[in-house]
Amino acid sequence: MSDVRVALVGACGRMGNLIIRRLLATDGVALSAAFDLVNIGKDVGEVIGAGKLNVLVSDSKDLSYVLKDTKTDVLVDFTIAAATAVNAPIAAAAGVNLIIGTTGLTAEQKTNITDAVIKNNVSAVISSNYSIGVGVFFKLIRDAARYLSNDYDVEIIEAHHNQKKDAPSGTAMTAAEIISKEMGGKDFVFGREGLCPRGKEIAIHAVRGGDIVGDHTVMFIGNSERIELRHQAHSREIFVGGAVMAAKWVVSQKKGIVYEMSDVLN
Repeated sequence: MSDVRVALVGACGRMGNLIIRRLLATDGVALSAAFDLVNIGKDVGEVIGAGKLNVLVSDSKDLSYVLKDTKTDVLVDFTIAAATAVNAPIAAAAGVNLIIGTTGLTAEQKTNITDAVIKNNVSAVISSNYSIGVGVFFKLIRDAARYLSNDYDVEIIEAHHNQKKDAPSGTAMTAAEIISKEMGGKDFVFGREGLCPRGKEIAIHAVRGGDIVGDHTVMFIGNSERIELRHQAHSREIFVGGAVMAAKWVVSQKKGIVYEMSDVLN
């Protein structure tokens, strides 16, 4: 079986660097193309300090042509919502499967990407978090919400580095959505100030500081007791491993479907 050919948007950035290095160290995958807004025309391996790879950095405006020319199977995108919203439908139209880890996508942007996946008969994995541990974390909070009654208040606290653009995190929002579904539907509140008596909402709080990779705590608070479930990421490597796993997995899945990381892990 030939290697899965993987292209990467944002190849010269921090996550791009890590993903390329993981691709190079993983059997069954190969880097086919790299896209960024900087270092156009340079060898991406030399840009990130991994040695010459004979893969030049291309401008994202040439996305469709380069993906087709390099016979790319999967495009990985961990950039920003505005860029992903444009690039993902273009890649899908080029017949390329998608791995999207971008957070902050609006409901409309997600719908447009899903429509492009269905229309062009490709597969995609869209997840707020590619960590295997977070997959287990989501399962635990789902089980807890299922067994705890509405007498329990739910608070979610997330913390990330001071350069993260969106708040709250996609992972925190996914956690809130999981809990809300299990508890019959809840409103969301983002932080609190002034007079704000607590109802049955799920409150989500965002902390930004330093170089925190990602911390998420879910609190189920009842009378006289409290259950806390927490996941802490100590390195971005945990997201990289899951993304490469998903890239290998998605090419053999049924087309026209958007999957989640939980599908990959299952």
